[in-house]
Amino acid sequence: MHTTLQFQPANHQLSGPAGQLNIPATDLMARRFLMLIEGQCLHADVLHIAHKYGYCRQRYYQLLERFKAGGLAALQPQKTGPKTHYRRTDQVVRQVLRYRFLDPEASPEVLVQKLHQTHFAISLRSVQRILADYGLQKKTLPAQPPKPTAAPAHPAPRKTPAPPTGRRPQPGTGGAPAPGR
Repeated sequence: MHTTLQFQPANHQLSGPAGQLNIPATDLMARRFLMLIEGQCLHADVLHIAHKYGYCRQRYYQLLERFKAGGLAALQPQKTGPKTHYRRTDQVVRQVLRYRFLDPEASPEVLVQKLHQTHFAISLRSVQRILADYGLQKKTLPAQPPKPTAAPAHPAPRKTPAPPTGRRPQPGTGGAPAPGR
């Protein structure tokens, strides 16, 4: 007895001789598993099967190798992107924290400049994220009392204007008195 299973990606249904089974559109693991079943057990044209499910031939074989190595759980979609902070390394984080504690008033821009001077390639936004992760933004720093200004040992006497010397100008003359008059 020859039974065929057929998956229609457009309406997310697996059809067979006894009926149909709806597969949720968000279940990528089931779709990948059905693709492998269809490609390995039912049809020989892997390229056609991969395209039917929205993959290329290379991705089909990658998924097949993952399935062989780890079973059905290996078909679970993995998180994409970098797995570690390649810019915000432990050494860079330590330097940012060090600079912040040496000068709590330094802005993130100043910290970036200091890091660039010591050959650490890091962006302003990364420094801001480090400061936010450790709660060291200026908004969250404890309020520091204002620094007292150094008072001079002998305060200078208050200056008062000196009294005018000489004669006062006469009204209507418009200027200083003429000499010798």
